[in-house]
Amino acid sequence: MDPVDFRIFVEPQQGASYADQLAVARIAESAGYSAFFRSDHYVAMAGDGLPGPTDSWVTLAGLARETTSIRLGTMVTSATFRHPGPLAISVAQVDEMSNGRIEFGIGAGWFEAEHRAYAIPFPPLGERFDRLTEQLEILTGLWTTPVGETFDYTGTHYTVSESPALPKPAQSPHPPIIIGGGGAKRTPALAARYAAEFNIPFVPLETLSTQYARVAAAVEEQGREKDSLTYSAAFVVCAGRDDEDVSRRAAAIGREVDELRTNSPAVGTPSEIVDKLGPFIEAGVQRVYLQLLDMSDLDHVAFFAERVVPQLR
Repeated sequence: MDPVDFRIFVEPQQGASYADQLAVARIAESAGYSAFFRSDHYVAMAGDGLPGPTDSWVTLAGLARETTSIRLGTMVTSATFRHPGPLAISVAQVDEMSNGRIEFGIGAGWFEAEHRAYAIPFPPLGERFDRLTEQLEILTGLWTTPVGETFDYTGTHYTVSESPALPKPAQSPHPPIIIGGGGAKRTPALAARYAAEFNIPFVPLETLSTQYARVAAAVEEQGREKDSLTYSAAFVVCAGRDDEDVSRRAAAIGREVDELRTNSPAVGTPSEIVDKLGPFIEAGVQRVYLQLLDMSDLDHVAFFAERVVPQLR
């Protein structure tokens, strides 16, 4: 069995400054995690969200210059937030700023309240998926157009005319694309067509297995090699030396220990977490995103890396 890859994933809209995110990214880098990912949201789902949201791509640009080896990405950029042309430029530029360490998660967008709060149009679900599909066609088209040639595209929602298709990302043909979610048809099809990685967050084992099977079938239909796609999952992390330690960390994020233990295999003591992650790994999980909800607890990041990760390598 190949070793499991572990990444740190944060939700800064819940209340985090750039400095808070930098501190987590740096401890994650020094502790040996492969990547630091952040959400792309503008309104907190709970609490006051102070000091307020930070933009994902502005943040990643800063982190690109203040870290050296850890990979950086979004889980996931909302296709409703940005026009595809400027988004292609931003991602390519941050990829260059990081010397090719960017990974690009993108989704259709779902949180209506943040759209209303910041004057962002929020079309119906079907149109959001249509726009996501066109954005993927445009983004990959712009990034892969040879230098010196132009890119044109005519879609229902977006038209591109004689674009110089610049700048190019540092990575060739472009940063790895991550697509995720539980949609039964369109999501697996998009992942099979465009993604280097498929992610499903916060679901039980049975749901994960079902969705992985759908994606694998779509990959086969697309004519891709089976191992050309990485399968990942995201779980809330709440690890501790003993039950008291776990309870303390659960209280810090306003969650009940029993609820956390039921809903996430990354909760408990190191041996408990290793046992609970086992069936998920057997089901095909190759990469785990640890959702760190208390970003001030840097010891938590180091503890998991020291006590859990080595047992799964």
